[in-house]
Amino acid sequence: MAQQTMRGIRLGTQSLESEIGVSYSPRNKHSYQCPNGHLSELVFAQDVELPTLWQCKSCPQQAQLLENGKLVKLEIDELKTPRSHWEMLLERRSKEELEEILKERLSFIRARRKAGKADV
Repeated sequence: MAQQTMRGIRLGTQSLESEIGVSYSPRNKHSYQCPNGHLSELVFAQDVELPTLWQCKSCPQQAQLLENGKLVKLEIDELKTPRSHWEMLLERRSKEELEEILKERLSFIRARRKAGKADV
């Protein structure tokens, strides 16, 4: 009877999957350097688009990608200023159309007030 005891494992301690037949994608090491001189090496898949900036592992600075020992030149995107509601409105209608709509609404509101009805 002692031979027939059940044995088990604790949950989360061991994986029951094996790595037999698993092929990993090709990977490359890339270096990033922050303004304080800290060097971070990261491993990325070979076919991935590399980020030019990465958070430094040693300090709160942004580290920049190194290629052949030189910092990669960053492309500075033009800062796009947010459009105002007025600018978005002008994309849809001309000023003449807006003036006509304003006149219609004002005449409607004045007519309601003359009739003694509350504004809605």
